[in-house]
Amino acid sequence: MYDLSLTEAYCPPQGGPEPAPLTIGGMLRAAAAGAPDRMALKELDYEGAVKRTWTYEQLLHDAERLALALASRHAEGARIAVYANNVPEWVLLELACGLAGVILVTVNPAYQKRELKFVLEQSRAEAIYYVKDFRGNPMQAIADAVCDDIPAIKHRVLLTDHEALFDGEREGEVRNPGPHDPVQIQYTSGTTGFPKGALLHHNGLVRNGIDTMTRGGVGSGGVFVHHMPLFHTTGCAILVLGGLGVGATMLLAPMFDPAMIAKVMEREKTKFVLGVPTMLVALIDEIQKRGRDVSSTERVMSGGAMVAPELCKKARDVFGASIQIIYGQTESSPVITQAWHDDALEDLTQTIGQPLPHAEVSIRNPMDNSLCAIGEQGEICCRGYLVMTGYNDNPEATAAAIDADGWLHTGDLGTMDARGYLKITGRVKEMIIRGGENLFPAEIENAMLEHECVAEAAVVGIPDEKWGEQVACFMRATSTDKPSPHELKSFIRERLSPQKTPAFWIWVEAWPLTGSGKIQKFRLREQFEQGAHEALQA
Repeated sequence: MYDLSLTEAYCPPQGGPEPAPLTIGGMLRAAAAGAPDRMALKELDYEGAVKRTWTYEQLLHDAERLALALASRHAEGARIAVYANNVPEWVLLELACGLAGVILVTVNPAYQKRELKFVLEQSRAEAIYYVKDFRGNPMQAIADAVCDDIPAIKHRVLLTDHEALFDGEREGEVRNPGPHDPVQIQYTSGTTGFPKGALLHHNGLVRNGIDTMTRGGVGSGGVFVHHMPLFHTTGCAILVLGGLGVGATMLLAPMFDPAMIAKVMEREKTKFVLGVPTMLVALIDEIQKRGRDVSSTERVMSGGAMVAPELCKKARDVFGASIQIIYGQTESSPVITQAWHDDALEDLTQTIGQPLPHAEVSIRNPMDNSLCAIGEQGEICCRGYLVMTGYNDNPEATAAAIDADGWLHTGDLGTMDARGYLKITGRVKEMIIRGGENLFPAEIENAMLEHECVAEAAVVGIPDEKWGEQVACFMRATSTDKPSPHELKSFIRERLSPQKTPAFWIWVEAWPLTGSGKIQKFRLREQFEQGAHEALQA
């Protein structure tokens, strides 16, 4: 960890002088030059068998071939959409766009017509690269129907049709975009409303991925299964760009299937695994049920929600490693803070770690943007190489997110201690006002996660005539043995003041999730108001 003794809620850049800025092409060429024969990418089928493989030299060769093909079809700066699940051609397209100076627009493979149309039109995409279908979603048919009504779409290319994909490949030099040139548009998860397109640049994505994987203990020759969705920064930036940047070997799974992932981890002796808490719970259950040997695992990483102490303990028992939490958002390429593997259990489960190298982080008063004191609650802000260029064609939203001094305002409330460790206390827009008292969901959620029967928790405000809002706590259980509302009330009252005690306790089997795996709290509120849940009261 960084040895800090801060006097205010501002952590200056750590890690020494900032390295020279990077591009996707520069990173890939350096990796291929350093270990041309090392395995870079293995494609897994739905059963976990290896289908195709690429060494670093082969991956660079195919990415450069595809870059030349893209350059023959698209001008520099053109936007092209990828609408596919985790297939190697997705990775090749990402790398080729970086080499060709083309901007990749990532699309959730679960999107339907209305959602796809919005992304294609808002991004000003001129082409779409897709697969035929995935998990019952007829993606090619959806895309063709949508594109028939969008004159700007000039090309529709099936990723599995290599003749069409590489059509136009020619001899010559690929383009040479700069490290601060935009290279991707990623649409925010939309936990509270309509998504915005974050315009991300080379250096932000590549450097952030490398620094995250490095702190995560992944280095040259490390092997890991990649089952996170590629359309999100976790999949395409942290794991792909970061994984290649540190010289690791990526086993690309078409989707998350705990039985298959556990089997591959045992067979391939993988050293690292990343997943949101829900995924890790399912993976641990599968490993324990089947008796899989995953002792080769050295590091475990998670994000998207706080890690319950019980889950962290299970990870230590099963993997022999603690869970390192990461925190960030699409707009920050994406990671802002990250725990260290040897942090104390309290820091691993109650904080979101320290800032990544070369990133400035501060806690600022949401009312006047002034710097907060140590331990004082305010908005988490970051500044530096990791901050997006802005929101695509949305200067008003950009100005609201990035202030005149370059601070990206995350919308998350938190505190910073003198060591530079941060805690999440809530969302600026998710604050619950009960009887004039400001309550912050994350504080209640973190307390509930200390209960051994609670795997995940989500707290929302429910409209109430008397109080304005009441607290409702949605929970997913670790087992079929669920405590009563009276037991839960007693548990929370030992930790928090009375006004923070939920009025309603709701057990759920599954969550309404965004494409990146975040819980959609506004959906929970809607479901509650529609009577879709059994609400228990103490």
